[in-house]
Amino acid sequence: MNLEPEYREGLDQLAAHYKEVLALLGEDPTREGLEKTPMRVAKAMQVLTRGYTQDVRKVLTDALFEEKYNQMVIVKDIDFFSMCEHHMLPFFGKVHVAYIPNGYITGLSKIARVVDIFSHRLQVQERMTQQIKDCIQDTLKPLGVMVVVEAKHLCMQMRGVEKQNSVTTTSDFSGAFNQAKTREEFMNLIRPK
Repeated sequence: MNLEPEYREGLDQLAAHYKEVLALLGEDPTREGLEKTPMRVAKAMQVLTRGYTQDVRKVLTDALFEEKYNQMVIVKDIDFFSMCEHHMLPFFGKVHVAYIPNGYITGLSKIARVVDIFSHRLQVQERMTQQIKDCIQDTLKPLGVMVVVEAKHLCMQMRGVEKQNSVTTTSDFSGAFNQAKTREEFMNLIRPK
């Protein structure tokens, strides 16, 4: 069984650039502890950005089922890890997604896969929130979608303002979630008990 993911074209070039970066930082990239680091980092970066090569809409339509259910469907506490495009440092947290079907549902795991694909790109939290909502809205055509993302950003914790306990929350919604009552119901359902 091969546990290594498939790597994309350009892996060797990426590793060569990381070797150069190590040297520019004042390190000796040929010393024992760093000798294999450039390739490890290149492979890690390809894994962390694998979302660029995945068809997010196909994920949803591969498990599309006709169903006459028109109440809120919520998938909450979806763990995610992403890379901030401004500093290329991680941000991570939870995504909560709700949609109200309009004749079609998708497999519940597919909602988590949508989050995974968009989070495995260089991102800002605001855009990622909107992309998840837009993808579900455009693909499933539900009566409404709402997405809430709660994240910690290492660019705020390790550098800059160095605020260790800050959490950033973003949301985006469409359709039936434009009504305050529907949004409130969703927010009440995702609150920790």
